[in-house]
Amino acid sequence: MRLSKRLKHSATYFLVRALTGLFNRLPRRLALFLGAMAGLTAWRLLPKDRHRIARHLTLVYGDDLTAEELTSIGCRFFINSGKNVVDLLRCTKHYHSEIAPLISIKGLEHFDEAYKRGNGVIAISGHIGNFELLGVYFTSLGYRAAAIGREMYDRRLDELLVAQRQALGVTNIATTASPLRFMRWLKDGGVLGVLMDFDSISIRSEFVPVFRRPALTPVGQTILGLKTGAAFVPMACVRTEDNRYHIIVRPEIKINPSGDFDRDVIAVTTACSKELEKIIVQYPDQWIWLKNRWLTPPSYRT
Repeated sequence: MRLSKRLKHSATYFLVRALTGLFNRLPRRLALFLGAMAGLTAWRLLPKDRHRIARHLTLVYGDDLTAEELTSIGCRFFINSGKNVVDLLRCTKHYHSEIAPLISIKGLEHFDEAYKRGNGVIAISGHIGNFELLGVYFTSLGYRAAAIGREMYDRRLDELLVAQRQALGVTNIATTASPLRFMRWLKDGGVLGVLMDFDSISIRSEFVPVFRRPALTPVGQTILGLKTGAAFVPMACVRTEDNRYHIIVRPEIKINPSGDFDRDVIAVTTACSKELEKIIVQYPDQWIWLKNRWLTPPSYRT
């Protein structure tokens, strides 16, 4: 790794440590204000990101959104992200006393019904709202929850995130873990949290429609679920206007085996993606429009 990149990574790590110390000493209301201001400042100082968000929104909505609406969604996304980072950095110390009482949930019965069958649950989500709180919330209710952890670019930051998950009762399973470990976790009746809304050619992926456009989408979680008999339950944790959180749990994905395993993988992955789309449409300022969900062209074949 080049010296400049090592210095950048070190600067990021020490900044995260410093902000964690600062935000944990401040009242939540003040810490959230600072997070919102940081998000707003980033929005104003990053024209390339503003253009990227507008381009991706236009891909989905076409002319249905005015220029003002595009700007509003992008700006609110940055502000929400700043606030979410604040709560994430304060989570280990303040979750039970401050954050947990602010969380409401709709659709818990869908999750609970699937969990009680004992065949495992794959909690399908995306980079929507404060997704890290999902595992923490369900663990606090007594469910056995694990998150698939994609290793971060800096080992020290990765260790901080893993340590926080473990401190709050969430088991972290690295993406590099043996498939047998994932299967054992599900067969023992555990919950496996998965973020599936990203484009990657480094893992098993297939093209499925995302907002009517083909997007390369991970299918490892679908293969695991179909092989183990686990339930697929889509969900998201969104921020509300009063700085509370609301967890949305969609009904379990119904599986209709066709006799063709590969076809079933595509069908279930598509169904999961469509459920996440419904949440994104309802809360467009809470999805990570910064990322090009359609980066890999359909001409690419995995």
